[in-house]
Amino acid sequence: MKSLLCLPFCLLAHVAWAQDRPTQDTVAATPIIEKLFNTADRAIDLVSGENWAFIPAVTYSPETRLGLGVRAIRIFRPEKGSINHPSTLPVTFLYTLNKQVMLSAAVDLWQKENKNHLSARVEFSDYPFKFYGMGNHRQDKLEENYASKKAHAWLTYQKRLGQNIYIGPRYEYKWEDIYRCDEGGLLDSGKLRGSQGQSISGVGVALSFDSRNNIFQPDRGAFHQVQVMSFQPFLGSQYTFTRTVMDFRKYVAVHKQQVLALQAWYSLVTGEPPFQEVSLIGGSDIMRGHFEGKYRDRHAMVYQAEYRMPVYRKLRLVLFASAGQVAPKVSAYAFGRFKYGGGIGFRYRLTEEGLNIRLDIAYGAQKAFYFGLNEVL
Repeated sequence: MKSLLCLPFCLLAHVAWAQDRPTQDTVAATPIIEKLFNTADRAIDLVSGENWAFIPAVTYSPETRLGLGVRAIRIFRPEKGSINHPSTLPVTFLYTLNKQVMLSAAVDLWQKENKNHLSARVEFSDYPFKFYGMGNHRQDKLEENYASKKAHAWLTYQKRLGQNIYIGPRYEYKWEDIYRCDEGGLLDSGKLRGSQGQSISGVGVALSFDSRNNIFQPDRGAFHQVQVMSFQPFLGSQYTFTRTVMDFRKYVAVHKQQVLALQAWYSLVTGEPPFQEVSLIGGSDIMRGHFEGKYRDRHAMVYQAEYRMPVYRKLRLVLFASAGQVAPKVSAYAFGRFKYGGGIGFRYRLTEEGLNIRLDIAYGAQKAFYFGLNEVL
């Protein structure tokens, strides 16, 4: 496994050396390659209108297997001629081979020269999934299958206080009904909080520092955010707990459109949360190469890095690596507890704003493929 993790960095050294020579954009491509890229560009233009782009939603990950559906996304600026970041309005319907159904709509709105930022999302799903118990060392033999119907919504409004600093309130609501689980398992016993479903409601605050030069494809600047959420009975929450999430990202322009993206991510949960709301790692965004939620506990830390470089026209190559762990208490963190992942990815730019289609091939506890939209970091 560790030898596999070395592969991306060996490739990175070779590609970085090769980039000192004339880039592929300056070298005459073969007619076949030109035709392939021209066909891809025409296909993107076909589904992209002036206001909305309608994209066949094709996704793949170990958690869902193949997913098919449709995604409509609008990228716009509410105040024409302003320096606002682009706002987005995506709507997605998806059905996967794991018989998972998801419908979601979101908005990310920037106004008044980026002084006001509103982000919100609502999602409805019928979602068969897997549970591997709690802790940093789980075995596949503990795997339990369950299925739940879920409604999840959150809203964050932030106002800029000074240069690049934003602060504002956040609200989150989630309802979940677990209607099927394996007989004789931990969820079936009813002894685990949340095994009968959950209904949580919480308020909190989000504090951000955002100096990125592009919200889709930054090559310099930073994005740091701290969210503190409190879920209490007087807010209508079935469970009482507090969740703190810290997300620190840095973007460095290295050489000839090559970018190094770094992330440190921490999640701390106190109180009496249901098993669904503890900290977890894995999935398409946090620790690719590990099944989402296979490792879960009260606290988690993850470190991730990506090296992005141009290949030809709108095609880019990404090398990535990650390390993370979960623990019942902060003092239990240890170097020997880290799980590792890494791999290689490809990006194809959909819009001039920098929105990408992405394909990642990851190695961790398993070999995994991820296909979707936009960057991870």
